[in-house]
Amino acid sequence: MPKQPRDHLCVALDNISDKTQLSALVNEIKEYVGVYKIGLEQFVRFGPPILDIIREVNGKIFLDLKLHDIPNTVAKAVTAACSHTIDYLTIHTSGGKAMLEAAAEAAEKAPNPPKLLGVTVLTSIDEKTLRHDLGVERNLPEQVVHLTKLAVDANMDGIVCSAVDLPHVTPHTPEHFELVTPGIRLPDEGAGDQKRVATPDEAVKAGATLLVVGRGLVQAQNKHRFLKRIFAILYNK
Repeated sequence: MPKQPRDHLCVALDNISDKTQLSALVNEIKEYVGVYKIGLEQFVRFGPPILDIIREVNGKIFLDLKLHDIPNTVAKAVTAACSHTIDYLTIHTSGGKAMLEAAAEAAEKAPNPPKLLGVTVLTSIDEKTLRHDLGVERNLPEQVVHLTKLAVDANMDGIVCSAVDLPHVTPHTPEHFELVTPGIRLPDEGAGDQKRVATPDEAVKAGATLLVVGRGLVQAQNKHRFLKRIFAILYNK
């Protein structure tokens, strides 16, 4: 784990429907957190101005739109997203190599391109869902590796995957590739609607470069204590 944990911890600002409350949370935790994830719900609810709250605390913007459409549409959406000067942007790898390449080419032409992250298999999907609902014949690890290879071949900057998938994908990723892991839970937290979760130390040991913490922190009464527990686990302090 890098020496400055603030820049390697991301907080998902999902499920907050009040802009004032969202701003208060960002300001409360800015000492501990360097990256803030704005998902589809928040971007649709508040629009681009919501990103200013993160800029005001010098935080990095993780725009989690999970773009997935025909290559031309995704390329134009990436160009539009780049105009907001963001740091991370997500693309669904299941859209295929041509779509991912179009996204990467569009980002490369932007003045300040964000890191493009390919979303592999959502942490809410388990083996049964993958096979029965989505009709994918590969098992979960095989599917994540397949999608990771697509992201690498398309010149993406990293992927988003469960920490439990990291041991399978790291042999196929280049140096400095971002490995972003949602579903991070403290040992005494429940999994919620995510089926493949991990503790902070499990994720880092597996190779994660950015940990995404969500509901547990947002709902915690003492958010500083919650974050200190994460750092205590990571650094044995």
